[in-house]
Amino acid sequence: MSHDSLLPFDLPAVRRKKVTAAFDGGLISSDGGLLLLREAERGLGLADLLAGCIRDRRDAGMVSHTLAEMLRFRMLAIACGYEDADDCDTLRFDPLFKLAVGRPPEGGDPLCSQPTMSRCENMPSRLEAARMTAALVDHFCRSFPAPPEAITLDIDDTCDAVHGHQQLSLFHAYYDTRCFLPIHVYHVESGKPVAVLLRPGKTPSGSEVRTVLKHLVRRIRRSWPTTRITVRGDSHYARSEAMAWCEANGVDYIFGLAGNKVLDALAGETADDLKVRRAEARAEKMRTFTDFAYAAGSWGRERHVVARLEATTRGFDARYIVTSLEGEARYLYEDIYCARGQAENLIKMHKAQLASDRTSCHSPVANHVRLVLHTAAYWLMLALRDAIPAASPLAKAEFATLRLRLLKLGARVVEKVARIRVHLASACPDAALFRLLAGRLAAAGP
Repeated sequence: MSHDSLLPFDLPAVRRKKVTAAFDGGLISSDGGLLLLREAERGLGLADLLAGCIRDRRDAGMVSHTLAEMLRFRMLAIACGYEDADDCDTLRFDPLFKLAVGRPPEGGDPLCSQPTMSRCENMPSRLEAARMTAALVDHFCRSFPAPPEAITLDIDDTCDAVHGHQQLSLFHAYYDTRCFLPIHVYHVESGKPVAVLLRPGKTPSGSEVRTVLKHLVRRIRRSWPTTRITVRGDSHYARSEAMAWCEANGVDYIFGLAGNKVLDALAGETADDLKVRRAEARAEKMRTFTDFAYAAGSWGRERHVVARLEATTRGFDARYIVTSLEGEARYLYEDIYCARGQAENLIKMHKAQLASDRTSCHSPVANHVRLVLHTAAYWLMLALRDAIPAASPLAKAEFATLRLRLLKLGARVVEKVARIRVHLASACPDAALFRLLAGRLAAAGP
């Protein structure tokens, strides 16, 4: 890092007083909230967990940056909004990043550079990348004080547009672009990420959905053998292979189901009655529900289908779901299935607010490792938000808001022989909350 002294520059005067500015304030960081993220990461132990999945093939005598340090640096940078490895070339000198990774802010050596970080992302083998994903599933299970009686998992995919011809990228007609379609799985009740998997830019097949569910459920049941698991997804997860596997392995499911003429005929009597009642009442909109047994040609058996029927002045609409759950049709559709929309918000925070679509590596394994690191950063932000008191307006804030309010704080760092002092702004509007979170996260550490 250059130590050249930049000359002061003048700004317009204020009440006849000359204003001069210069970059000579000393060791100052714009990411004071790293003090909180450092404690969150210490409590979660994610860097050490993920580093333990990778075999370090480097010459031990030539290593300046351990795997755990590099992974910790990368996930902290992502959480603070520096989503590209290129940012490491400047952040490696930042005093608070050095402090958060475990090095003295002034006397310690700089952190790793962009080329070193890129080599780190490309280091894991395919098997090691899979172990990193499995380690995050295990971490999800360990985040609960006791095995829950039942959980619901939302599974969905999202468009990850690419800007080249990376391996696994395909042209998707619906999104009109070359892309990946990574699968995201979240725990419904807490919003915790369970798994994120890089995959080709095409709709998953039945055998692929079955394979994902098989490995995920088996990994969860290693920690929670008696927990009841329900999987929820949209219509392209309603594959006969996936539903048959769920039924054979005691897993409940509720999936969207694409409509067809047979389904419309089975719901026809209820639909006609709804249309007549709406017309007689001259209502703007009227909705009803019904359920019945249905077997598609590829299923080999009948399954429970729920229909949501809606008549309006603009026409008629029917939506269907298929489920292994029992219950009243309205409850299954409105209270259970429609709540699936929350998964879109969780994916948005993962993809848009933590920039997990920065999958620009040529190798699909390296891109998958990036998804793992962005998921680890998601865990850091979630730990920060979970430590906020429920009465605070930030208790349910999105990650972008938390970053703006709690992470992007100016801080001056002073390192002495026996003490490191971090000076935060006296006028920080969230000073009281920051102090509270620092105590809570430190107390939750190892």
